[in-house]
Order: sequence, then structure tokens, then C-alpha cells
Amino acid sequence: MTRRSAELLARARALSPLSVIDLTTLCDFLYARTGMQFGESKRYYIDRRVADRMAQKHMTDFVDYYALLRAEPGEAEQLINSFTVNETYFYREEHQLACLSQSILPEIIRSKGPGDKIRIWSVPCSSGEEPYSIAIWLLENWALVDAYNVEIVGSDIDTAIVAEALDAIYGRRAVMRLPPGLVERYFSPAADGRVRLIEDLRESVTFTPCNITDAASVARQGRFDVIFCRNLLIYFDGAARVRCMQNLFNSLVPGGYMCLGHSESMSRISERFVTRRFSEAIVYQRPEQP
Repeated sequence: MTRRSAELLARARALSPLSVIDLTTLCDFLYARTGMQFGESKRYYIDRRVADRMAQKHMTDFVDYYALLRAEPGEAEQLINSFTVNETYFYREEHQLACLSQSILPEIIRSKGPGDKIRIWSVPCSSGEEPYSIAIWLLENWALVDAYNVEIVGSDIDTAIVAEALDAIYGRRAVMRLPPGLVERYFSPAADGRVRLIEDLRESVTFTPCNITDAASVARQGRFDVIFCRNLLIYFDGAARVRCMQNLFNSLVPGGYMCLGHSESMSRISERFVTRRFSEAIVYQRPEQP
């Protein structure tokens, strides 16, 4: 950061907090674009991120910055990126991966033949740990993985984190849940003690930007047999959750499966899914028939 940028950042932060009206205006903007709720309880979190972006744009007046935010989609994208939470690691909620290989996929392939496509979607994918975990898990635990055309897609609203997922470079904390043998098999040493996923695995996952509260953005991803949407609904209010699940319901093929986070439930969100209680996990299924 240059001296001028540092001075602007300090000045922008000194002007914080945002006024009540400014805060409400910004939170309404973020909610309309992402479905995520922010408010007075997260003021410090908001102030710092807005101040950082204003400094980057050499601005000290929020009114001017908000006009820029509305006029430039690229700036809105940068601000939204700064508000997303990307805390994750490999083999998170491993019981759902076990459910995928032991219960879900055996049901799916009853209506498919060898070589048919099976599409699995991880959204939000953060920096790639979840979709890459799915790829590793299937290689290690599903004997029929090579008999079908398995396509894994990872998507996130944060375009910067999608770029990180493509690079697939991780610190040791990200791989702490993986057995040492898998780290040796699927990763190579990188700089600063980090590791990088091997090329074959990087090429096995496709990454795309997506806002799951936007029907058109979701529709562009196509239809899936399985969707992992974990630990996202907690950031939405009731209306945004309903909108999100409607979009994801439409993205499942009839009979497709939805996996939520361990603290999340479809209760009070949508009655269109059927609750499936497997021995490994509770998941939700789009009915075969309307």
C-alpha cells in the first residue's frame, strides 16, 4: 500500500461509523444482491470493509462511494467478495461424503447405465476444499467411479475465491482432516510450507461464479443429480432461504439429492423436498414425480 492509500484508508476509517441511514442503505444493497443479512450488530465488520474499498477508490464520502457502487458492477463484485465467509477445510462433515458413496450414488445409478453422466454441485465452494474433497472421496471410496462420467462443479458468489480454488494451493490447516497418505498421494509441496493439489485432481473439477439467490445465475449451471449447499442458509433470512431453495430445487433432476450443513434443516423453508434418513446422514430429495 502506498503512503497516499494508507492516508486515505486511515481517513476513511476515521469517518466511520457509517450513519444509521448509510448503514441501512448499504445493508439493503447487499441483501438485494446476495440474500445475506447484515445490520447494526455487525457494524464494525461492515465499517472496516467499506473503509478499505473507499480507500482503494480514493474516496472519503460514503454518498459518493455508494453512487459508484450502483454504477459499476465491478465495484459491487469487489465489495461483495470482501463480505463473504470462506472458512472451510478438506473432508468437512465427512459423514455426508460417506452418505454420497454408500447410499446416494447407489440409488442414482439404478436409473443410469455405464458411462452416463452424474453431475455433482458444490455451492458455495469457497476456495475449493469441498468439491475437491468430493473428488478425492469418490476416488478412494466408490469402486464405480470410473464406470460413470462424474462431473463435479464448484460455484461461489465470491469471484476472487473461485480464482483461488483454481490455483488449489492450501495451508496445512486446510488438509488437517485428511489422512497423511492422502496428502502425500494427492498434493505436492508448494511455497511457504503449503501444498498444492495435483494437476489431475485440479482438472477434475469445474469452477463457475454463481449467486444462488438469483434464478438466472443458478439456471446457467444446468441440472444436477446431487447438490451440496452447506453452511450458507444461516446467513439468510426466511425470504432469502425460500428463494434460494426454490432455485436449487429447480436445479435438481427429478430424484436428485440435496445435502445441507449439519446445523441446517429444510423445515419451514420448503415442503417440496422429501426428507431421506440414511444411516450416514439426513439429506433431502426432489421427488421423482411432481
